[in-house]
Formats: sequence, C-alpha cells, structure tokens
Amino acid sequence: MPQPSSSLGFFVLLVVAVLTGGCASGDAGAPLASARIPEAGSTAQLRPGDSLTVALQGVPDPSTNNVQIDEQGLITLPFIGAVRAAGTTLAELSQRVRETYLSRRIYTAVDVSIVVTERFVYVGGEVQRPGRIGWTPDLTVAKAIQAAGGFTLYAKENAVSLVRDQAAYSVDVKAARKDPSRDPRLVPGDSLQVARSPF
Repeated sequence: MPQPSSSLGFFVLLVVAVLTGGCASGDAGAPLASARIPEAGSTAQLRPGDSLTVALQGVPDPSTNNVQIDEQGLITLPFIGAVRAAGTTLAELSQRVRETYLSRRIYTAVDVSIVVTERFVYVGGEVQRPGRIGWTPDLTVAKAIQAAGGFTLYAKENAVSLVRDQAAYSVDVKAARKDPSRDPRLVPGDSLQVARSPF
C-alpha cells in the first residue's frame, strides 16, 4: 500500500508542476504587442542581405564593385577577399576596407566610397507572393504583407512571426490594421513568416 500512495503523491506534484508551468508559459506564448518588440539597432548598421557598391579610387586601376553581404556578414573584394561588413556603418566599413588595402600593401593610397543600393526584408508562408521585399524606412509588418500580395485564404492573420536578430515575436496584423501603434516598423534583414490557420 505505501507504494501506491507515493505514486499518487508524485502524480499530484506532477499535475501541479504542469499547471503552474502552463500558466507561466501561457503569457510567454501569447501574441506580443508591437510595443514589446525590441527596437533593433540603428538602421544605419549594415546587415546580411544588403547590396552595396564599393568604389575604389586614387589607384592605378579604379574599380566599382557591386557586392552583397552574405549570411556570415561578409563581402568579398578584389585582392583582399572577405571583409566583415555586417554590424558596421558605411563610414566604418569604408575605413576598414581602406585600412585592409593599405596594411596588406596592395595600394599605397586608396579612396573608398560605399553606398547601399538595396536592402530587403523577407516574407514567407501564407502570402500571395513570398520572397524579398525592398525595405524603406516607413515599412511596417502590415505594409510588407500587402507588398507580398496580401494573405492567402488560409493565413493565420493574428499571429504573424517576426524574426529579428535570431529572436521571434508574434504580431497580430488584424489588430494592427485597426490600431497602427500595434504595427511595428521593420528594419533591413527582418523576416516575416505567416503560418497556415488550422481552420
């Protein structure tokens, strides 16, 4: 008889643990208001996916190089290979490229100018035209969905996943349409995933 009562005690403890754990995770799993989505770093910072034009001047053979920051945050340039670009500003990257050319003695003097040509966010899942969307400073979650052709018939509109800096947040786009304060602005490199509704 002692064994069944200890098993019953263990079962009661397990149920209590599951219930209290469920209550705690219930809040964490609830859709987040846009105010709770942390602001990303300055949009001046370069991110993977950004397309750049790097001009080298003041050298025997001036060149203009169109590059894109890869998933590792790198760009590749003639003679010096990979240079870390993500997380820097244009001014910082220009200085880094210049110093790399000079320190490796490829050039004795070089002027570097860099401009951003394209920046993107990514929209996937239950939208009409999934893929890359050109980023603009006023781009929000709802506007990005609209630029992707809008939701499909089966989209889960009240729980769109916004992935930023390797963390995911839920955005209720239905509510955001009525209350623009709940429609967070996007930054380059953000990714939206629209799940399929079970109904």
